[in-house]
Parts: sequence; structure tokens; C-alpha cells
Amino acid sequence: MVIEVLTLGALQTNCYLVADEATGEAVVIDPADDAPAIARVAQARGWAIRRILATHAHFDHLLGVEELRQITGAPFALHRADLGILRFMQQGALLFLDMHVPPPPRPDSFLEDGDVIALGRGQLQVLFTPGHSPGSVSFYDGNKAVFAGDCLFAGSIGRTDLTGGDYDRLIRSIRERLFPLGDDVVVYPGHGPPTTIGRERRTNPFVGEGGFGLDF
Repeated sequence: MVIEVLTLGALQTNCYLVADEATGEAVVIDPADDAPAIARVAQARGWAIRRILATHAHFDHLLGVEELRQITGAPFALHRADLGILRFMQQGALLFLDMHVPPPPRPDSFLEDGDVIALGRGQLQVLFTPGHSPGSVSFYDGNKAVFAGDCLFAGSIGRTDLTGGDYDRLIRSIRERLFPLGDDVVVYPGHGPPTTIGRERRTNPFVGEGGFGLDF
């Protein structure tokens, strides 16, 4: 698989174009903003966007969804447990950044833990990783990469002080769903640079060995 990252929007959110190079089929994970820019990158690479996926429903990850769906015809999916956050996307943007944003996009389908999303000759597996939000998910390529949204960052973890956040649940998601993927797996987060499972397991102050995260 080939990965292109675009950092978009007011909160510098990472949007990922993930493609199977042999077939040209691609998915977009977290189209944060500027749908035309996302579509241009895909077109320049010769990729056809087949799915639009969200790791969670916070506005800074979704502002490009509706326009990208109109441009590409690709369906949009997220986890059902984040519908409450999705419905209040406009209010969240107004409260958080004093920003007026379009109405929330209506999902075409819902993601469930263990779902397998075909991507040319490869696939992405849906991992339910709640904590930052009730319906946060990560996408694992089964080999070398996991797209973790705002669950796990380089040297940090996602916020849990927003509506629906749960610190204990987030720590469990990281330790029980992400860490077992293996130390060599690259973590592509919703904000900031990539990292690896091994680096975060060893050094992350919230969930790493010797850190101050809670034990369960």
C-alpha cells in the first residue's frame, strides 16, 4: 500500500490517502478539509477513491467529507457510537474555534469492530479504539501501519476532556488494541508526526513502560 498524508484545516489534521498501487483503488481517512486538494492528489497519482472513512466524528476530521463525496461518489462511513458527536458538529466547531461549518455529513454506512475493508489486493481492518470519543476506531493494514486518529500520538494520547471522552477507556484501547499489533507497526496519528508502536510502548509517558498511565 501507498500512503499520502495531507495536513489540513485550522487544527492541522492529518488526512490520509491510502492506495493499492497495483489497482489504483484508494480510501481517504479523515478528510479534514479542502476536498478539492484531496481529489487532485488522487487524480495526479491515478487513484480512484472508493471509500471515505472517519476515525471519529470531531469536526476537524470531517469538514471535507461532503464535498469529497460529491466529487468522487465514494460512500462515507464511521462508527455508530459517534453519531451523537456528529449531530453536534456545528455546535462543537462554534464553541471550540468560533467557527461556522456546514451541516454534518450523513453516513452511508457504519463501521464495526473487526470489519474488513477491501482495498485492491490489500485490506484495512477496523479496530474499535474508544476513549477519545465513544466511537473512535483505528484502521490496521494487517502488516505495517495503523491509522489511529486521535487515540495515540507521538509521545502523547488523545484528549478525554471533550464530550464522550473516557481516559480509562482510552488507555485500555491503546494497551489492548494497539500495542499488541507489534513494535514495528507505524502509527499514523490524527495530528503530528508518525511514530511506532514500539517507541510509544517504551517511552510514551501516558501508556508506556514506566509511564504514569493507570494499570488495569
